[in-house]
Amino acid sequence: MAKRLFISHSWEYSERYTSMVSLLNSRKYFDWVNYSVPVDKAFEGMTRAQLQEQLRNQIRPVNCVIIISGMWFNHSDWIQFEMDFANQIGKPVLGVRPRGAKKTPVAIEVGADKTVNWNTESIVDGIREIS
Repeated sequence: MAKRLFISHSWEYSERYTSMVSLLNSRKYFDWVNYSVPVDKAFEGMTRAQLQEQLRNQIRPVNCVIIISGMWFNHSDWIQFEMDFANQIGKPVLGVRPRGAKKTPVAIEVGADKTVNWNTESIVDGIREIS
């Protein structure tokens, strides 16, 4: 059965998100459905409350929320919101350290159920383990 995943992202810094999608798509014997909103469907012109509700709607049906820790410093408010909501409704959170990163923000270490390095097998194994 395909895993339903939400990958935390920002369209201003989408290269890590795009890399994550490519990584998951290229993994043999791993079926998944992307519950993140693609760039061409971005929520422009919404209020903060409306965007929060859209994020909740994306996270509710998933098996796992993926947080790429390298985006933390630029988008910590939104990432914290996504992690808090996932934790509140019992959705597992996988933290992923970008290639070459030595440290992970404390909030991700605390909020994630598991944190792995940027490696196809580690990410897929982490998703399977916690979801």
